[in-house]
Amino acid sequence: MPELDPQAEALLETIDAMGMPPTYGLSVESARARLEELFAGGGEDVDRVKEFAIGGPAEPIPVRLYGPAGDGHPLVVFLHGGGWVLGGLESYDGVCRALSNAADCAVLSVDYRLAPEHPFPAAVEDAYAATEWAARHADRINCDPDRIALAGDSAGGNLAAAVTLMSRDHDGPEIAHQSLLYPAVASPAVHDFPSHEENAEGYLLEGASVEWFLERYVPNPVDHRNVYFAPLLARDLSELPSATVLTAGFDPLRDEGREYADRLESAGVPVEHHEYEGMIHGFVSLLDQLDAARDGLETVGEELRTTLQ
Repeated sequence: MPELDPQAEALLETIDAMGMPPTYGLSVESARARLEELFAGGGEDVDRVKEFAIGGPAEPIPVRLYGPAGDGHPLVVFLHGGGWVLGGLESYDGVCRALSNAADCAVLSVDYRLAPEHPFPAAVEDAYAATEWAARHADRINCDPDRIALAGDSAGGNLAAAVTLMSRDHDGPEIAHQSLLYPAVASPAVHDFPSHEENAEGYLLEGASVEWFLERYVPNPVDHRNVYFAPLLARDLSELPSATVLTAGFDPLRDEGREYADRLESAGVPVEHHEYEGMIHGFVSLLDQLDAARDGLETVGEELRTTLQ
């Protein structure tokens, strides 16, 4: 039986000692502020950082570009986590910097619209629009339009997986690789995995908080059966880009990430699945607290580098 990593255990004890309520006990505004505080830090130097906006389906989408010097680098469209309700450019700044360096590529961080102000499908529409923009205009930001990848963690992993499906289904942008970090890919209307209950309390992401996020992102139960909300609902996962999938042993989303990796592989998609047995949900964002965060991003970066070279 795997044991909780000592650094993760110490972090959870510190959070518990501070008496902070779980996400489901907070207002949206308070939850957003706490995530930004928790994920702050870990910022590495990169050669260039540029912030601008691109056209979106409803309004301009703020983005932030990180990258090495020079021209013609691969471009990774990064979709942040936070349950489609929390997160943004600042809270994932450290992750994007580290990923850019680890993969030796440019990273375009997308500040997609958040729920509950903008429920499903706003986030996935923005994510798809950003991917289309990257494929069409990569040369304008000194990147290679023929080497575009997607990456995302948690809700961002959900969006990355959904965009690859949309792109395949609608003859969209050619995506070279998808990096899915502990992705949320299941539907509460259909799927029930042991990890949902095993890891429902005490490991940073609470099962009740997952429900809190879902209530805000997909308030209409009809959408619970939409494949672009829950990619595990897709009957056919063939002809999708190669994938790197990270899962964490003490994560309520562990088993759905495992299942998605297995189904991709069964459909003939090249997959590298790495499970960090002693880790918790969100671990790669905790660069100042967990050694595994750096290792996870190095693993993702190495596979992006290999695929996109």
